[in-house]
Amino acid sequence: MMGITHATSGAAAWLAITGTMPIVTAGAYPLDPVGVLAGTAVCAGATLLPDADHHSATIAHSVPVLGRLATGVVGAASGGHRQGAHSPVGVLVTFAAAWALTLVAFPIDPLGTLAIGAGAGTAALTAFGLKARALVRSWPAAWAIGALLGAFIVVFAPEQVAWFPLAVLVGFVAHLLGDLLTTGGLPGLIWPWRIRPPRALRPVPVLNRVWLPNGYVSLPVLGDTGSLRETMLGALLGTYCFVGSTYEVLRLIGVDPFAFW
Repeated sequence: MMGITHATSGAAAWLAITGTMPIVTAGAYPLDPVGVLAGTAVCAGATLLPDADHHSATIAHSVPVLGRLATGVVGAASGGHRQGAHSPVGVLVTFAAAWALTLVAFPIDPLGTLAIGAGAGTAALTAFGLKARALVRSWPAAWAIGALLGAFIVVFAPEQVAWFPLAVLVGFVAHLLGDLLTTGGLPGLIWPWRIRPPRALRPVPVLNRVWLPNGYVSLPVLGDTGSLRETMLGALLGTYCFVGSTYEVLRLIGVDPFAFW
């Protein structure tokens, strides 16, 4: 799945889980408009984290030299692209790291407790998501907007850090589900071990598309990465994000569109 579709799917997933718009959101973890909107930006960026194992990923271009160095380290540690970073192990490690960031907070008078860790994470993930979704043209612009949102969380809404690990988790898992729906698939649930199908089963129709010869698992309803089906899904999710975000912005400024119904 392409980076822009990943980021859009993460944003849509967060809106569906935390938004309060009637009918179109699940409301499983309802938040105030600040949490919904800020979390949408974080979740969109978090969908790009599994691809930190690839030298050409969005993250690799985020910071000169350091971006490629970071993706090189992640790729080496995880065994390459679509391996450890695309497994349950990657999910657990990333969630633990996100939770640890929420612990980096310092009490400073008269501002109170500053959530430095979650603010820095918000800034970085927002920048990744903005660039992946082509909402800004340059990395400096993406980082500037990310820094503003991160600073807002640190100074004005430190209580918002409670949702930060969940937003990272949802975004990360959304990425894995997106890749599962393409022909490339995922390495399975027990990485670093891969169970390859017996030779006798490899020619079996349908099964050979789901259980790949290399041991990966796939539900390829979207076809190859960048397919027309993926593009159509991305457009549909983008529309959903626009509607859901607009509703939350209206709530933020005190307008409830459904109050007139």
